[in-house]
Amino acid sequence: MLPFEEYSRLIADAIANLQFSQSPASLFEPIRYTLDSGGKRLRPALLLSTYHALGGDPADVMNQALGLEMFHNFTLLHDDVMDNADVRRGQLTVHRRWNASQAILSGDAMLTIATQLIADCKPYALPRILSLFNDTAMGIYRGQQLDIDYEHRRDVTIDEYISMIRLKTSVLLGCACAMGATLADAHSSVCQAFYDYGVNLGLAFQLRDDYLDTYGDPLLFGKGIGGDIVNEKKTWLFITALQERGEQLSAILSQKLDPSDRVAAVIDIYDSINLGERCNDLIAQYLDKALVAIGRAGIAPEALQFFTDLAQRSASRTH
Repeated sequence: MLPFEEYSRLIADAIANLQFSQSPASLFEPIRYTLDSGGKRLRPALLLSTYHALGGDPADVMNQALGLEMFHNFTLLHDDVMDNADVRRGQLTVHRRWNASQAILSGDAMLTIATQLIADCKPYALPRILSLFNDTAMGIYRGQQLDIDYEHRRDVTIDEYISMIRLKTSVLLGCACAMGATLADAHSSVCQAFYDYGVNLGLAFQLRDDYLDTYGDPLLFGKGIGGDIVNEKKTWLFITALQERGEQLSAILSQKLDPSDRVAAVIDIYDSINLGERCNDLIAQYLDKALVAIGRAGIAPEALQFFTDLAQRSASRTH
C-alpha cells in the first residue's frame, strides 16, 4: 500500500495529463477549471487503494478512477447552480465565473466523459461496472431531489435525513470501493465488505461536512460558514434543533435578520443543547461501522491499517 497522499498525487498527475482537444474550447474550459481546483480526490483514491489492496497495480484502473472523479465534479457543478453557491474550493463556482447555462452544459459533458472513462475496462468486468455506476448515479440524483424537497419541509426526520445523505453522498464512496474490488475480480462478499465500508465512511464524511459548515474555519473549509443555516438546509444539526428547540428556532427564522446575525443566533441554539459534540459522537458511530465492514474484507494487515487510518482521519478533518 501507498500513503493516501500518493494515491491522490497519482490522480492529480493523471488529471493534469487529460487532454480536451475537441472544440469548442468554451465547453471544456470550465471542466479544466473545475478539475484544476483541487479537492480531496477521496473517491478515486478509494478506487485505486482498494484495487491495490487486492493485489492489482493502481495504474491499471486509472481510467475508472478518473471517471469517478469526473462524475463527482459534474454533480458539484450542478449542485452549485441549484444552491446558488458563490464559492467552491476557495474559488468562484463555474456558474458565477461563467453563467448557469455554461455550468449545466459543461457538467453534462463531464457526465459523458465520466461514463466513457469508466466503461474503458476489462470486458469481464464491464457489465458489473456499468450496473454499479448507473445504480449509483440514479441514487445520487434521488438523493439530490430529496435534499431539494426537504428544503420546503420543517418535519423532516433524522431517519429521512440519513437516508437522503446515504444516497446523495455515501453511495458514491461505496461505489468507488466496490468498483475497485470488482475490477480486481474479488469475491462478491469482499466487494460487499468494501461497499459497506465506503457507505459508512460516506455517512461520517457528510456529517462532518455538516459540522464544518457550522463550526469550521472558512479559510480551511474552502467556502463560507453558515450557508446551511441561511438556506435552512435540513442537516442533522438543524433537524435536531427543530425537534428539541423548535419554537425558539422558528422564532429566529421568522425574523428579518442579516445572514451573519441569523447564523450566530442559530449557533447559540445549537450550543445550548451541545449539538456540535453530539454530531461528532454520531460521526464516530458510523466510523466504527466502517471499520467493522472493512474487517470482513480479509485483506492484509497493512491494507487494513490503511483503511482504518483513512476512516479516523475523516473524523477529524478540517476541510
